Amino acid sequence: MLDALKVRLKNSDSSFGRATFAILKSIRSFEIPVIKPFHGLIYHLHLLITGFAGSLCRILYWTPLFKSRLANTPGKLYLYSGMPLLLGPLKITMGDHCRLSGHTTISGRTSSTIKPQLNIGNNVGISWQNEIFVGDRIEIGNNVRLAVKVRLVGYPGHPVEPAARARGEAESDDQVGNIIIEDDVWLAAGVTVMGGVTIGAGTIVATGSVVTRDLPPGVLAGGIPARVIKSLDLPAENKNG
Repeated sequence: MLDALKVRLKNSDSSFGRATFAILKSIRSFEIPVIKPFHGLIYHLHLLITGFAGSLCRILYWTPLFKSRLANTPGKLYLYSGMPLLLGPLKITMGDHCRLSGHTTISGRTSSTIKPQLNIGNNVGISWQNEIFVGDRIEIGNNVRLAVKVRLVGYPGHPVEPAARARGEAESDDQVGNIIIEDDVWLAAGVTVMGGVTIGAGTIVATGSVVTRDLPPGVLAGGIPARVIKSLDLPAENKNG
């Protein structure tokens, strides 16, 4: 009703209608003057209150709930911005000193004959809006960094054949692949890693890349599909995995 009135006033040919619409628009756009010392104090008070409340929720609620879904009990887990969305059957192990955004989705393949397993090493950082789709197994090594909006796609969720998709059937076994991310790998923002891929220790994958085949250790890779751009000057133990 209000939307219809708004449209009539906006398209009105009468001066009264146009004037009424202008008045309502100015009311909608009304702003109070900003008093920087006062509103700056309110802003910092807002940060203090919300930060304290968020810390309480993280310590007393989100972290214990998330740890209850793990197969082990990691130490020094820093879980922020809520709790990840966990879908399907999953066995998850996690090392110590990890940082994990609550804006992360972790999904296990429901049509698998075995329980999909996600193993995360020590000192791993998983940033916000990551999506981890575990077909059979995904291994994330120590000191790995997954930047924002990284996707690990161990299974596609749908079959290739159109009629099978229309019937709502699951993907076939040959569409599923393990993903192995070795120690010290950095996947930059928006990287997608497909099933059946191993990324060698110390390798960096550039923003927006799609990794469809194995990458060796100690290189910078990028592109769609990702290819080796250059070798990185890394200590020998990193290059050897």
